[in-house]
Amino acid sequence: MDREDQRRYLVVGSVILEVVTPMFQQKIENEYTTGGFRSLQAFINSQQVIHILFHLRHRNSWCCKDKANCHNPSALPLVYCQWNMLYSENPGPGIHNCHCKFTANSVQLNELDISLSSLILLNCCNLSQPEEEAVQLLRQYKNDYLSHNTTGCITQTEYNTLWPDIVTYVLRLDPTKQDDLVRIENRPLDESLCKKYFTCLLDLHQQLEEIKSTMQNLHSSIQAVSSSIIGLHSSAQTTVQGIDTTVQRMDTTVQGMDTTVQGMDTTVQGMGNSIQGIETSVQQTNDLLKELLQKGLTCECGRQIIFPLYNDQPRKHRKQYHLGQNIFYLHQQHNLEPLIKDDKITVVSDVKMMDDGRLVSCIPYKNSILICNTDGSHTYSISVQGGEPVYVTIVNNSTVAALVVKLFSFEIIEVYDINNKQKLKSISVPGMMFFYGITMINNKLVVGSSNRLLIVDYQTGETVQTIETGCRPYRIHASGDRIFFSDLSVIHPKKTPKMYCCFDNKVFTETLPSDPYSFTSLQDGSVYVLYEDGLILHVSNDFKHVKKVKINNKEVLNDHCIISYNTKQNKMVVLKGNILSIFHEGIGHLSENK
Repeated sequence: MDREDQRRYLVVGSVILEVVTPMFQQKIENEYTTGGFRSLQAFINSQQVIHILFHLRHRNSWCCKDKANCHNPSALPLVYCQWNMLYSENPGPGIHNCHCKFTANSVQLNELDISLSSLILLNCCNLSQPEEEAVQLLRQYKNDYLSHNTTGCITQTEYNTLWPDIVTYVLRLDPTKQDDLVRIENRPLDESLCKKYFTCLLDLHQQLEEIKSTMQNLHSSIQAVSSSIIGLHSSAQTTVQGIDTTVQRMDTTVQGMDTTVQGMDTTVQGMGNSIQGIETSVQQTNDLLKELLQKGLTCECGRQIIFPLYNDQPRKHRKQYHLGQNIFYLHQQHNLEPLIKDDKITVVSDVKMMDDGRLVSCIPYKNSILICNTDGSHTYSISVQGGEPVYVTIVNNSTVAALVVKLFSFEIIEVYDINNKQKLKSISVPGMMFFYGITMINNKLVVGSSNRLLIVDYQTGETVQTIETGCRPYRIHASGDRIFFSDLSVIHPKKTPKMYCCFDNKVFTETLPSDPYSFTSLQDGSVYVLYEDGLILHVSNDFKHVKKVKINNKEVLNDHCIISYNTKQNKMVVLKGNILSIFHEGIGHLSENK
């Protein structure tokens, strides 16, 4: 499987999910607000809209109201799970095949995928002819290139014709999306995000309907075979009775007929085995459906389902570094002060680089999260209402989670969609200490508490695991399946500084010369440990060996610096006050320090 083909799939899928779908949702919102409706639910519950959508799902139905506008479609584009998402049938008496039997559910705009939102736009909203064409074609591109694409790849030939069309029709609907398209087009391959988008974009509705149809056919076959067996048993019984009346006179005939009966019994037994095989197939299909519907990712219709498309690259095949090797060279520096536009006391408390290269920073005294490119371009901020963001971690390529300190020392986690500049949710975690830090492991958040680590599901807000550490976990950092931290209590006399690694619910330690200030992991799983004086220790991925790094530009790395490496970009970010330094990986660019 070619990585560039995968990357092109990710680019097209990202446009569909991150640009086109929200754009369709926004157009629906504009339609119902200008029409005087206060919510999406009120809009789809209006007689005109529910009548239109009813006939996109039901055939040979004539409503008790507005019969003149009823129609009998040859195709039913609105599938069952979409209709059931939008409407519920009213209990009690009423005309079953009429839209008046149904009431709109409390559905939210962000629940409408591109298929459902495009159906509503094309059938229930006022679009100009060019807009209608753009909506139809963007939906068609999704169907043609993504919905039935089980390889997760798009070839260069397909992409060369598809991408210009996508750009044309997206900009026709919203000319302000140019920057988003450029950013996504240059996005590197993120296999975990690609797997997630693959699951979201694959048209599972049709596959589930095909499974359902297959099961119905199997049940029909069972019934037919059962009827045949009943008939054979009746024939066998009749034959035996006839044989019994003549058995004394026709011994030879009896023997022949017995043979016939045995043959018929064998046939019956064989057909019984066939039934068992069919029933086994049905049971296996049922088990498969149950397994699919119990998995952790979500498809467009809201079903729980997952497809393991890609495997993470094993560490043993990744780039390996020699301990203490001079790996990075300073590429650029950027002062954030002009961007935050505040007095000199304002500082950036944390920074992380996303897989697409954007930087996400916490500005506590401005109550905001700052997003920009490494050169400071395309800068914008997200306001954090009533609190100060202190630490941030990357959830995925569109979502971040920040530790926020509210008034009266109340600490919460807030999750933001940085593309749409929206807060998705607030999570209160009992016992969480904000100054311990925050990180991600296995798609879960990790925060610190008194002598323990807390693993939090950011989607539900539930604390799903507690890990006893025997110390106060500080400067928490995770990579792969391991969590690194130091002990906050090393400030006490006679306390030996250590670096801790939590793996498989076990805690390992490495003695350090002094209290570390920041951790980050490299491609091969080894760890950089940064100290306040600029010293960097390189710890091997087996946690057995430590060596001092001979690194240039030491003045950039001292005095309370925060260090963070992005494995997709192969870049290291160093934050010192409000100065961001970007280091690129490239051993050939460096000269060894003597």
